[in-house]
Amino acid sequence: MTTYVSVEGIARRYGPTTIFEDVWFGVARGEFVCLVGHSGCGKTTILNILAGLETPDEGAVIVDGTEISGPSLDRAVIFQGHALMPWMTAAGNVAFALSCRHRDWSRGKCDAAAREALRRVGLTHAADRKPAELSGGMKQRVGIARALALNPKMLLMDEPFSALDALTRGSLQDEVARLVTETQQTAFMITHDVDEAILLADRILLMSNGPGARIAEVVVNTLPKPRTRATLHHMPGYHALRDHVLDFLITRSKAFDAKAPPPGWSPRGVPEVTPAVAEPPPLAAE
Repeated sequence: MTTYVSVEGIARRYGPTTIFEDVWFGVARGEFVCLVGHSGCGKTTILNILAGLETPDEGAVIVDGTEISGPSLDRAVIFQGHALMPWMTAAGNVAFALSCRHRDWSRGKCDAAAREALRRVGLTHAADRKPAELSGGMKQRVGIARALALNPKMLLMDEPFSALDALTRGSLQDEVARLVTETQQTAFMITHDVDEAILLADRILLMSNGPGARIAEVVVNTLPKPRTRATLHHMPGYHALRDHVLDFLITRSKAFDAKAPPPGWSPRGVPEVTPAVAEPPPLAAE
């Protein structure tokens, strides 16, 4: 796959405190990458830098051959909150974003495209409702529809399902997995949910604890697609992958030291790991 995003040695410092530094990684075109780590390691700041909402203290982010200098509609963001305008309907929120993207489109064309985007996330019936009339999950669906309607080159997600109940979260995770696969979207997501990362990601970036956080390890997700929440835990290799990520979060993230790193580690060449897949037990003889 062709590299679309290249994060090159970025750092963020607040006074004498270094939140993260010397962070290097790439995202290939059409790839889904999840960033996982404990609170305080700078995950949201990294996403904001990718979105052009913040500037790193060191390093640069190159997107499609050009250094990021600010926000762009080519990089759509789905936040933890729905970020909808309360005086507009669901269709109106999506249509407004489309009118910013396509200045030459008529109001009718924007409205038709907005309703089609809402149909794709199962909200045809709610197109004319305002956010106050929608559930939390429905609001997030509108946010997803708005982001994908822009046909961005990259989708950035900051724990977009963290405030939802378990059933709604699972449903939206499956929805995002389907839509991103259908559109071959390049995506970058921050999450604390290990199963969410395994469900969605092609690669999982594991960050050490802050301050002074780094990308400590890159885990390659070899579980075949399509994946769904209902069948994920039955897939061969799921438990080995999940145990590996959890072991990092519980133990190795605290022990990682960039001044005395494990063999083979360097910030520009973080080792990629494919957790061993245990062979299924033999069938019992009849």
